[in-house]
Amino acid sequence: MHLFGLTGGIASGKSAVAKRLRTRGVPVIDADELAREAVDPGTDGLLEIVKAFGEEVLRPDRTLDRKRLAAVVFGDEEKRKKLNSIVHPRVTTLTFTHAARLRDRGEPLACYEAALIVENGVADAFRPLVVVAAPEDVQVARACARDTATADEARARIRAQMPLAEKVKVADFVIENTGTLEDLHAKTDDVLAEICKRVGVDPARYSGGTIAEEE
Repeated sequence: MHLFGLTGGIASGKSAVAKRLRTRGVPVIDADELAREAVDPGTDGLLEIVKAFGEEVLRPDRTLDRKRLAAVVFGDEEKRKKLNSIVHPRVTTLTFTHAARLRDRGEPLACYEAALIVENGVADAFRPLVVVAAPEDVQVARACARDTATADEARARIRAQMPLAEKVKVADFVIENTGTLEDLHAKTDDVLAEICKRVGVDPARYSGGTIAEEE
């Protein structure tokens, strides 16, 4: 099975592309979902987080309070690195566990959707890499509409990430998301067909409207 990468920036449209891939029948492994799985109640991941950051990052029901944890690590590089050292290795393990399940059921192709593929230096593990890009003003407008954030808050979040231009430089395919949703779907379909050709998978497999099971 071939596992290709999908990344982008805040409100660039990465999730919309992933949704389109699913509707075409491509299984998508979502790194955000795996990050939550890695710190589910009873996991060693959650135990490590509590050990590192204290009981205050837990809700009364002993599940992780993500907003409180984000506030604890915000602006503190050492704490952020500590959190990443706990979560990222576990996400990597879960990624390849899910990929193995897809391979075993006969899937020839799957997508790994993650925000930090380039930042974490693993782009070459998920070739071809697809980057979904949009101008910053478009990202800001979408983030404000989606997250009820102010324009200044949205810009601060965007500029705290690696610039999209840097991700575009290492991409195999770039989807410019500046038009309608229909435009985005058409571009996604074109990229999917090209990926199939590149890795030797029959594009006809993904020409229907079957929604792939999420991993």
